[in-house]
Amino acid sequence: MVGVAGRRLRVGQWHTDAAGTAAEQRPLVMLNGIGMNIEMLDPIAGLLDDRRVISFDMPGIGKSPDPIFPYTIPHIALTLAALLDRLKIDSVDVLGISWGGAVAQQFAFQHKARTGKLVLAATSSGSSMAQGNAPLMSHLLDPLEWTVQKTMRRNLAMLYNGGGTSMVSLNAATAPSPVGWACQMAAFAGFSSAPYLSMLSLPVMIMADEDDQLVPPANAQFLHNAIPHSRLEMFHGGGHLFMFSRPEAFVERLRGFLDGGKNERAAR
Repeated sequence: MVGVAGRRLRVGQWHTDAAGTAAEQRPLVMLNGIGMNIEMLDPIAGLLDDRRVISFDMPGIGKSPDPIFPYTIPHIALTLAALLDRLKIDSVDVLGISWGGAVAQQFAFQHKARTGKLVLAATSSGSSMAQGNAPLMSHLLDPLEWTVQKTMRRNLAMLYNGGGTSMVSLNAATAPSPVGWACQMAAFAGFSSAPYLSMLSLPVMIMADEDDQLVPPANAQFLHNAIPHSRLEMFHGGGHLFMFSRPEAFVERLRGFLDGGKNERAAR
């Protein structure tokens, strides 16, 4: 538990003694999806054993206490910057998954000098996103479907099975508090990165699955078209949470991008 920016957050770190093989191999911050605790990231973080990996439970998620006041996506980006100050880390690469992709985009915009490379997985530009499967979206908007352990795991299984074909263990998932869930939903509802996407001048890779029924791949294409020189990587058969159903393939492409040359660019 770490006190930072007026909040108490549960922070997780992996491979803190990883020295890295190149000067540009920065620590990687991973920002998780809505309502998802940091234990869900362990299969991905465990495969990235050549670099320091950092994450934290959002307020009211996992073991982080409920927020006292509602927050916005820019507030969480500032909190991340304060956490890096506390850890004495100057710059990081950032991976944002689903809801965490909103924070990742905002952090890269607010803190350009501290962001090396940006990876956006199964995410969108915010409130202007192309909407997904209506039944899945209706479940997502109902707090009773996500703040009770049994129903949360059932809904996570729906996300995996919504286009996904690989088995995934959901034992690590813990239900968020109603307050934590509501604050995350409200923060995303008021967020849009569309006005500044064209100003992101760092290396960006966008990852999506063709069968994602919650955040349709049209959102990835929008991000790719809006962010100059961005790289688009498509998966198939993994559903919305393809990074958890196929962690080895996901990490292989992630590492290839993070370890690539500074001037790496993909054809649009």
